[in-house]
Amino acid sequence: MSPSAITPPPSSPTTSSPTFKILIPEPLSEEGLTLLRSSTHEVTYHPKTTPETLASLLPSYHALIIRSETKVTASLLSPDISPNLRVIARAGVGVDNINVEAATKRGIIVVNSPHGNIAAAAEHTIALLLATARNVGRADAGMKTGKWERSKLVGVEVGGKTLGIIGLGKVGMKVARMATGLGMKVLGLDPYASPEIARSAGVKLIGGGGMEELLKEVDFLTVHTPLLASTADMIGEKELRLMKRTARVLNVARGGVYNEAALLKALEEGWIAGAGIDVYTQEPVKFDEESTAARLARHPKVVATPHLGASTVEAQENVSMDVCTQVLEILRGGMPTAAVNAPLILPEEYRRLEPFVKLIERMASLYTQHFARKKPNRLGGRRFELTYHGALASVPPPSTRPLTAALIKGLLSSISSHAGRDVNIVNASLIARERGIAIDEKFVRDNDTTTSTSGSGGEGGQVTLRSLLTSKEGNEDEQEQEQVIEGVVTSNDIFISKLDRFAGANFQPEGTLLVLRNYDRPGKIGGVGMVVGRHGINIRFMQVAGLSNSGGGGGGGGGTKRREGEEVREKGKGEEDSKEALMILGVEGDVTEEVVRELTSQEGILDVSLVRL
Repeated sequence: MSPSAITPPPSSPTTSSPTFKILIPEPLSEEGLTLLRSSTHEVTYHPKTTPETLASLLPSYHALIIRSETKVTASLLSPDISPNLRVIARAGVGVDNINVEAATKRGIIVVNSPHGNIAAAAEHTIALLLATARNVGRADAGMKTGKWERSKLVGVEVGGKTLGIIGLGKVGMKVARMATGLGMKVLGLDPYASPEIARSAGVKLIGGGGMEELLKEVDFLTVHTPLLASTADMIGEKELRLMKRTARVLNVARGGVYNEAALLKALEEGWIAGAGIDVYTQEPVKFDEESTAARLARHPKVVATPHLGASTVEAQENVSMDVCTQVLEILRGGMPTAAVNAPLILPEEYRRLEPFVKLIERMASLYTQHFARKKPNRLGGRRFELTYHGALASVPPPSTRPLTAALIKGLLSSISSHAGRDVNIVNASLIARERGIAIDEKFVRDNDTTTSTSGSGGEGGQVTLRSLLTSKEGNEDEQEQEQVIEGVVTSNDIFISKLDRFAGANFQPEGTLLVLRNYDRPGKIGGVGMVVGRHGINIRFMQVAGLSNSGGGGGGGGGTKRREGEEVREKGKGEEDSKEALMILGVEGDVTEEVVRELTSQEGILDVSLVRL
């Protein structure tokens, strides 16, 4: 099972929220644990889970919350090992210990906490900067063994020195501001950095000279980039040889950004004066194997710490609360605030979209059950067009991803619950392509037919779902067919306002519905009521829709042209001049195939579809 990152499916409504299982195989702040345990979900806290145990536990869990030590590989994410997994949450920033590509293919949302440990990581960078400048590590180690080596530990002042920062994200900018406060000159290298923001933090951006210019000038160097293919071994032997012999380097980002072998050689041969290292390619460092990471950590010119960048009480509480809140929101069917493999949609923006997500999912489910019920496999080869009217047309296209995901989910969940449950904003586009379903979006403001938009949505709005056959399969009637459903949101209530050629019903798409296409003649309502009454079926509501002025496709999946056999039957009853109407009944009770057949056989009833929403 994969995440619902859109409103949970409306079928089989329940009075209580579903219960999911959450696995936490690493230590997590008590605040986050308390938040999870206060929910209705089952929480398993195994802070020292081995990889083998993790593989045996995962099959029954829906959410996984980890830190940096657990490796979530592609094999762990296979359907056999984690068939129910919906979300992986990393309590921290980096996600290089998660195979995000494999998770995306499975439709599993990966979230992190990019803001919770910003201050902690920046402060630790400054701590290592000062420690390397004043030989704090060696001085402390010497004092612990009874050595007074004052003359050997003369350091340098940082005021007036130049700090180079590669990567001016939130941590990098925080470090820059702190360094400026220490009286340092700060140079920055980041192709995506805003010059205005950099200037406000006292950072001079390096231009044409790039990396080479930066490395030649700095007295201290710190890197704050993620570990990617483009940043792995970014600082190697060539780069280290460019630096001053008195320069010192810092790494509180990710192990592997510096080439560890080159850094060790630079320290041993005196190309640079020292290093402050918090992260390593091998974590935890195995000191009994004499690896490069272990030799670096032991080196007298290195101040080494065991990945403490985010290890403050405040940071652990922040990231724990952040990812646990996101996990609960995803399991509820809402949107995460920091999904690595999904578009960023702000919570307040998603709340505005929620009623439309619900509306579109039910419109799509109604489409499959009403129009495509006889040929559900024919969804492929159709083009679905979503047109947003009014305030909804002001939502920027990237933020409409939940709406298109709701469309795919609704179309497929009516075919089978398994088909629908695997759809979310992470994988909706991929599933649509695999099924041959094309989706277009149009944005129409009042008195405007343009498709370029900006801004945010309001409380009300209208959505039109139009379906067109794109393939040349089938007969001519089906090729010409255009099927339309219109829906509206008013004060967070949802209604269907038009179903194909019929408008004016304004019914709420929920529960069990009987949709009947019939001749608009006296006695039809009474006849239908007698049939359902005989079968013990209660009518909750009834709406009648008449033909609208605009055209469209045929009701009940039959096309604008009647089927030949149907046409003969109708004419034999002398009703060829009657107008058609649509009767929508909300019912309670067991609607069997026998009931549907009996209704279809009634005089003047052209088509009956049973819809469960």
